Amino acid sequence: MSLSIAFHRDASAEFIEASIWYESKRFGLAREFIAEIDRCIVLASEHPLQYAIIHKDVRRVVANRFPYSVYFRVEDHRIVVLAVFHSSRDSAAWLARAL
Repeated sequence: MSLSIAFHRDASAEFIEASIWYESKRFGLAREFIAEIDRCIVLASEHPLQYAIIHKDVRRVVANRFPYSVYFRVEDHRIVVLAVFHSSRDSAAWLARAL
């Protein structure tokens, strides 16, 4: 059984911004990026405890092919996506959401 999925508003904005950036680099690349991040989110919702705790109760799924990770928290009946984050960015931005 999959848990429902909720997005922190900043995570949604990051996801959209990254998608736009990838599309600006090559037509159709955003679709591939979105599919990969969606795959990560589905994995997190289906098997949330499979992923290691990175900070406090925040877990991470690392994307294939793209230098992004999905950071999420498991709640009673859902996961909350806290960040869709590029690996070279300073983690302080998503860590603030974990408080």
